[in-house]
Amino acid sequence: MRTVLLSLWVWFAIGVLLLLWLPIMAVVRLLDRDPARYYAGLTLRWLGRSMTYVNPFWDIEMKGPYPEDPRNPYVVVSNHFSQADPPIIARVPWEMKWVAKKALFDLPVAGWLLRLSGDIQVDRTDKRSRARVLERAVFYLERACSVMFFPEGTRSRDGRVRRFSDGAFRLAIKQDVPVLPIAVDGTHEALPKHSIWFNPDVETIRVKVLDPVDTDAYGLGQTRELQRRVRARIVEQIAAWRGVPLAEADALDGTSAAARHWLEEDPPPDAPVPDGEASVKPTAADGSSEPGG
Repeated sequence: MRTVLLSLWVWFAIGVLLLLWLPIMAVVRLLDRDPARYYAGLTLRWLGRSMTYVNPFWDIEMKGPYPEDPRNPYVVVSNHFSQADPPIIARVPWEMKWVAKKALFDLPVAGWLLRLSGDIQVDRTDKRSRARVLERAVFYLERACSVMFFPEGTRSRDGRVRRFSDGAFRLAIKQDVPVLPIAVDGTHEALPKHSIWFNPDVETIRVKVLDPVDTDAYGLGQTRELQRRVRARIVEQIAAWRGVPLAEADALDGTSAAARHWLEEDPPPDAPVPDGEASVKPTAADGSSEPGG
């Protein structure tokens, strides 16, 4: 009963916040003269943060190091466990444009807010849409605004980090901007995949911004190496939080993409692509959520 009451309260509060935020976003969008719609986007992130405060049982721990200059653009990447990830990650103190699936932009109110903020929509059934996503991401990076991806493409079912696609990392190399990894853990218990019920007994939800990874030393032919090294650092952080071996947090353990290989200075010679590891963003299952991926 406690779970039901909590969930009803949180969804009601989120609905009220969405309705209250719509006129605020409209006004900010009209006044925002920044070419990247920076302040309109930042206003939407404040909504995300507000959503995390209406759940009285969430204990959220945020750690840096945060970028010193929020207008120094990054390609930001994070693992993805839950629909709770975006509002929780929105607590970071800077604006970044999120890539989200078209279905979210088609929603009333929520979709309108995403459009007003300048976030980037992707139709995952249309390859031309993916090209437009990258073009829009370049547009924002060139105007000193970071972009945010969930390279897994969909939420993990079991709390282990899944495969990453290469697109965000190729973008970072092409644009010569650093990759900024973010690790998040605990959200898969707070709001499990395919569930609308919030868990009142969740342990601390943790978010850590890891050190940025410079892309100067990487060419386009090394995109996959960059991707695997960044993924390994995220897996390492999650395993450290849980106090478990890397393999228990890594869905790709036992393949050439296993995190344990890519934390070493000299990883093993590149083997055939492991089952499921794609060079472009994979198609997610129906009903999956992919803000940022």
